[in-house]
Amino acid sequence: MNWLTRLIPSIMTSKSKSKVPDGLWSSCPSCESVLYAPDLEKSLFVCPKCDHHLRIGARKRLEIFLDNGYFKEIAADIKTKDSLKFKDTKNYSSRIKDAVSNTGENEAIIIGKGALDSMDVVVAAFEFRFMGGSMGGVVGEKFVQGVNEAIKSRCPFVCFSTSGGARMQESMISLMQMAKTSAALQKLKAEKLPYISVMVDPIYGGVSASLAMLGDINIAEPDALVGFAGRRVIEQTVRVDLPDDFQKSEFLLKHGAIDMIVHRRNIRTKVHGLLKKIYKA
Repeated sequence: MNWLTRLIPSIMTSKSKSKVPDGLWSSCPSCESVLYAPDLEKSLFVCPKCDHHLRIGARKRLEIFLDNGYFKEIAADIKTKDSLKFKDTKNYSSRIKDAVSNTGENEAIIIGKGALDSMDVVVAAFEFRFMGGSMGGVVGEKFVQGVNEAIKSRCPFVCFSTSGGARMQESMISLMQMAKTSAALQKLKAEKLPYISVMVDPIYGGVSASLAMLGDINIAEPDALVGFAGRRVIEQTVRVDLPDDFQKSEFLLKHGAIDMIVHRRNIRTKVHGLLKKIYKA
């Protein structure tokens, strides 16, 4: 055993004894810069080097958006049941248990009532870590209960959507949520209450084709991917090469599919300003 071989274990041992807390450092998925977690949180999880908007959880989203991070959760106890006894490579019930364990949430959406610069609002936020933010029966029901609370309280409704689409494990039950949520938003409109949709990377499928694109004002974060089918599926179907920025929020804005792009640090101010213009309590 030479001196280098003897040295390496001692180096590894000293590193293993380091008391650096897990999660203290992360890297930007765009520019790969090493980011210090407390600084990243201060920047609202936007990379200070390249301005990339990192993905954040639904609960953190509500805390950032609402006054003092406070909200009263709506329909928190509704849980998904495996009515169809669906199984692919794994039982649906097992997938749900894993998602609950990994995220600490009961479903792929959180609905909360709070205040935005002292204005009462009901806010929905999708949790992408929960089965890709997919929309099943419980997600649709929670969304509708959020709309109903907004109508009852005579206040605006805001939704931050990020999703892979309708949840295949629930078959037609999940597809029905597209019509169910759209009908609820029509009811909100009839009550002359505003709905602001904020699209967050990524947002696809049945969610983008229903509630995400039905806002009185449709907003997206910078570089958010928004579409129905994925890029590769479209290219293989129509047999053409798509532009590099296809389905990015900047492409959608240029072609009139959304109303505006808003940086995460400005979202509170922008949404509040819009609501002041279009809503009279």
